[in-house]
Amino acid sequence: MDDIDRATRHAARMLADQLANQVGKGSYQGDSRHLCEECDDPIQEERRRHVPGVRLCVPCKTRLERLGR
Repeated sequence: MDDIDRATRHAARMLADQLANQVGKGSYQGDSRHLCEECDDPIQEERRRHVPGVRLCVPCKTRLERLGR
């Protein structure tokens, strides 16, 4: 195994660790809201089912992500 192989393995391990950390952040975070806390529009049932603890509707979440929040 040469230096490039070791660096590639190290990078793969770091990426796997970072992905695992991000997945862990998606764990249960409380009850999902039925209304968006930004605009008070209803949050779709499918989104509430797939995103535990969701607090924002898709348009508001998208807007905030674009603003870097």
